[in-house]
Amino acid sequence: MPATLFVVSTPIGNLEDITLRALRTLREVAVIAAEDTRRTGHLLQHYQIATPMVSLHEHNERERTPGLLARLAGGESVALVSDAGTPLISDPGFHLVREVLATGIAVEAVPGASSLTAALAVSGLRVERFTFLGFPPARSGQRTTWFGSLSDLAGMLVLFEAPHRIRATLEDVRTHLGERFVVLARELTKIHETVSRGWVSDLLNRPLDARGEYVILVSDQIHETDAASEAVSDEQLKSEFGVLTNLAELSARDAVAALAERHGVARQRVYKATRGH
Repeated sequence: MPATLFVVSTPIGNLEDITLRALRTLREVAVIAAEDTRRTGHLLQHYQIATPMVSLHEHNERERTPGLLARLAGGESVALVSDAGTPLISDPGFHLVREVLATGIAVEAVPGASSLTAALAVSGLRVERFTFLGFPPARSGQRTTWFGSLSDLAGMLVLFEAPHRIRATLEDVRTHLGERFVVLARELTKIHETVSRGWVSDLLNRPLDARGEYVILVSDQIHETDAASEAVSDEQLKSEFGVLTNLAELSARDAVAALAERHGVARQRVYKATRGH
């Protein structure tokens, strides 16, 4: 085969979720650049594939890229794989792909499993329009800014989240986006796969398993009681904000929180209404 970088999708849980083309590609390339050679090794062993691997992850991608470019320039083909699913979807590989394209060497996708599309398919929600956002920031200040920027986005929002932060993320959704209908997809295609659906407050009242990565689908459906509360005008919010900060001597942050709770609206709505006050 001519020198090509193949971006190969691998199973997200069930080892049978791999295409015949992906298996052939993994056998025929000179080397496999894998995010985690141990995990990919299990896949290769299962399908009796002996192709050598090199690690390529977020901490060494720039270091590994020149060597892989040299091999491609020498006529060899390379397969890029992530831990699971489709590479570059919140996984490493962007720098390598960009550098390979800059040299004029071909980059081909070998499509297959993706937790993003799997979650959309079983969500029961309309999926014609959605925004994929990847993982929210881990630090609290960055999270506040990040979630605060989402209220203007139309359609469904799709996030990834680690299990130990799932409850905090749902609380941030409720705070900044209101009482939305949410679908939680966990451990997709694995033996313990679960898909939970409900209003965000209902989900927060249920046990949330602290194992397995989550795909979170936040619909644009707002609970009727939450939607009704939007009847409060921006002018009223601005006026009450002035009273709370001037007469009650609350900080701007505390005043926003108080108004959000009083009227049952998202804090981001109050921030917007009182911006520049």
